[in-house]
Amino acid sequence: MTPHQDLRTAELATRLGAVQARIASATAASGRSDTPALIVVSKFHPAADVLRLHGLGVRDLGENRDQEAAAKAAAVAASGLRWHFIGQLQSNKAKSVAAYAHSVQSIDRPALVAALGKAVQARQQHSGRPALRCHVQLDLSGAYPQLPSAPPLPAGGRGGAAPSELERLAELIAGTEGLELAGLMAVAPLGVPPEAAFELLARASAELVKQHPQAKAVSAGMSHDLEAAIAAGATHLRVGSDILGPRPTVR
Repeated sequence: MTPHQDLRTAELATRLGAVQARIASATAASGRSDTPALIVVSKFHPAADVLRLHGLGVRDLGENRDQEAAAKAAAVAASGLRWHFIGQLQSNKAKSVAAYAHSVQSIDRPALVAALGKAVQARQQHSGRPALRCHVQLDLSGAYPQLPSAPPLPAGGRGGAAPSELERLAELIAGTEGLELAGLMAVAPLGVPPEAAFELLARASAELVKQHPQAKAVSAGMSHDLEAAIAAGATHLRVGSDILGPRPTVR
């Protein structure tokens, strides 16, 4: 290991420890007895950083671009990591994602459910992979009626299904062989306090669990709003820049 690699590992250890301390503090303040799982979002950062994080005890990684995620998963295949796909996903990428993903947290339309189900079933016939854990991504803009309404799938936006679509998508996932309904995922809108959004998410989760008791996962909270997400009951947090730092400069 070179001195540079030693420094990078030390930097990651410090950053990871700071985030873990924030999570522990927020969990204690909320009165919860359970600690949310941490998914480290490694987008734009190299596979070498993923291996460093593995050495620091991280087992859950998040990516939002299939090409980058597939390459990293292949590069560190022996590490026992769990890969969570958290970005907008085109149906034609389902076959690729099914090869490495532990979960897809951004399901927002029926066509994607069908594509993932078909892809996972095909892999199960050959490799015996477990069911793919699926989160419905919920659009939380309705928590802020003063915000202009966004198109259903904004280009490069935060995405998500309308709350009125949740029941239908949940039933489709639950009824598709090879898929497991895990729960919900959401991203709070930018530029507004996140509490109202996470309250809406918590209510939606409670309604979902009434119909699907196993679907208790709530993936919410990032570097800037993880405390509010924990207070609202998030079971999974997605943190990238506070651990890995800014996007590397391309030279």
